[in-house]
Amino acid sequence: MNFEALKSYMDSLDTAVVPGIDLIVYREHSQIFRHFAGYKDRENGVKLSGNEKYWIFSATKVFTATAAMQCVERGVFALDDPVGKYLPPYMLMSVNDHGHIRSFKQPMTIRQLLTMTAGFNYDLHAPSIEKCKMYSLGKADTLTMLNALAEEPLDFFPGTHFQYSLCHDVLAGVIEAATGLTYSEYLKRNIFEPLGIKNTGFRGENLSEFAVQYVFDGASGKSVVKPEGNICEYRLTENYESGGAGLYSTVNDYILLMDALSCGGVGASGRRILTEDSIRLMSTPQLSDEIRYNDFKVMNHFGPSYTYALGVRVNAGKGSSSPIGEFGWDGAACAYCLSDPVNHLSLYLGMNVRSFGYGYDVIHHNIKDLTYAGFYDR
Repeated sequence: MNFEALKSYMDSLDTAVVPGIDLIVYREHSQIFRHFAGYKDRENGVKLSGNEKYWIFSATKVFTATAAMQCVERGVFALDDPVGKYLPPYMLMSVNDHGHIRSFKQPMTIRQLLTMTAGFNYDLHAPSIEKCKMYSLGKADTLTMLNALAEEPLDFFPGTHFQYSLCHDVLAGVIEAATGLTYSEYLKRNIFEPLGIKNTGFRGENLSEFAVQYVFDGASGKSVVKPEGNICEYRLTENYESGGAGLYSTVNDYILLMDALSCGGVGASGRRILTEDSIRLMSTPQLSDEIRYNDFKVMNHFGPSYTYALGVRVNAGKGSSSPIGEFGWDGAACAYCLSDPVNHLSLYLGMNVRSFGYGYDVIHHNIKDLTYAGFYDR
């Protein structure tokens, strides 16, 4: 293996655009590459140490998909169970059908939450959310918020389209209701502790431990400190735990999840979090051709060989440097993760730049391609 080209590429990135970048690659529970370059806090000249915490935003979804598959595997719920069985307000949903609000009887399922086909959108300021925040003085818990969300009409009838949305937030609520644990406690007992994940959670109060959050400014072509500060806007209230985008983590922590998923469900700790069959199901394409080519195409930064499985993208054909069956996701600040069960290879990329299309369209692909080039250079 030879990762010099990968290291050189990371070092070549302009810190005016990419203030900091941190990559770790595992194979069969062992680290085979680690390099970080740039700054934790560019404006104050603080270099990355490799121990920074980051808001990982939608990279949270891989934890949630894993948690849901655990529940399926253990018989807590089934993929095709109605969501309303666990969250009763979801038994009586309505849909905005071309401007007409209609009720419907076909139940929304847990599978549809996992596949982003349940009909939700990503409006964090929907009337039901704002009302719940106001009446709770910003303290409503996860189940209270998600039960309130059921008041909103869906954008389409469940199962008819793919739309990136709050589906995984609702899924976290289902896990809470079905297990009787808060979502954070469920993750702690069933994923974090078994894998040795110690610096990941929903409440990041000590911001000095976090890499500064930036946003790409198209006018200047540079990244600037995010004006709102180092916040996670998906933490809707003080007590809300977003299964779709609410976690912070470190590079050293997150790779432990991807390593386990690439090694048949067994982590570097020796603990099993999922069976191979569950991982195989999790990474099996779920979208019909019509939905894949009409709706999932908006996620075209992954490339044409990708489709959507149960909470993760999956490579379903030729045209990628990774093998068929490789899966993972990314996050709003350009985090990127990959699990390759064929080669038992995994990676996690920590970045902290928002609104940065080049990160998804170019940097992620280059990181993946150079990782595989280095891996196969024997």
